[in-house]
Amino acid sequence: MTAPKADANAANATSGANATSGANATSGANVTSGANATSGAAKTAGTRVVEASFVAGAVETRGLPAPTFAEIAFAGRSNVGKSSLLNTMVERRGLVRTSKTPGCTRQLNVFDVRCSDGLRVHFVDLPGYGWARRSKAERTQWQTMIEGYLLHRASLRAVAVLVDVRRGIEEEEEQLLEFLGNPRPVSESKPLEIVLVATKIDKLGAAARRPALDAVKKQARDLVPVAARGAGRGAARATAMGPAIGFSAVTGAGREELWSRIRAAVL
Repeated sequence: MTAPKADANAANATSGANATSGANATSGANVTSGANATSGAAKTAGTRVVEASFVAGAVETRGLPAPTFAEIAFAGRSNVGKSSLLNTMVERRGLVRTSKTPGCTRQLNVFDVRCSDGLRVHFVDLPGYGWARRSKAERTQWQTMIEGYLLHRASLRAVAVLVDVRRGIEEEEEQLLEFLGNPRPVSESKPLEIVLVATKIDKLGAAARRPALDAVKKQARDLVPVAARGAGRGAARATAMGPAIGFSAVTGAGREELWSRIRAAVL
């Protein structure tokens, strides 16, 4: 089973995002301390991001910077609210460009994120899937890029799989979760973490939110054996997946829970 085909029908997600020449090394990523606060950092309860910046954009993994820091990848449909979620996570309004036209991300976009307690990670925004307006050859090219990154990037610690809480887990998400269950040919101290995030919970009325989120969580529980069985019976798990997180970029609901899962994956 392959990962869902990526959409490639619009401009780059961040202005001026150019491919970098850094080699895709295979050494493990480090988590560093001592991040300095930057002026104008948002003051919120919980995780405080003191610096967030665009690092590089690349159309193939060898164009990414060397894997110095732990990486968290974010994957989802083109209209699932991925850019808004990323901006909420780093407490910046315009770091990741949002658009009313789905499918703005056409490359692997890397962002350097530093927190007030010293945690430093790279967020990697993957091209969205589900809007197949490009040729089959071009879509295959983007699919190959994403699969290569997910399988071979040594610094990848977790993948946040985003689903619209109103739609639940559909065929593309099932394909992605199954793909992530494949063993990775890189040295890892623990299984790759899958974090299922149900976005746009603010779009539902108060009475409908809990049932919708529970439905996604049930779907996730049913998929755990697929996503975590790896190479088969008796083999070490290729991935681990916990409960789904309800998230709203409007209210900030779920932000701290997602940060907690990220910390557990990289520390």
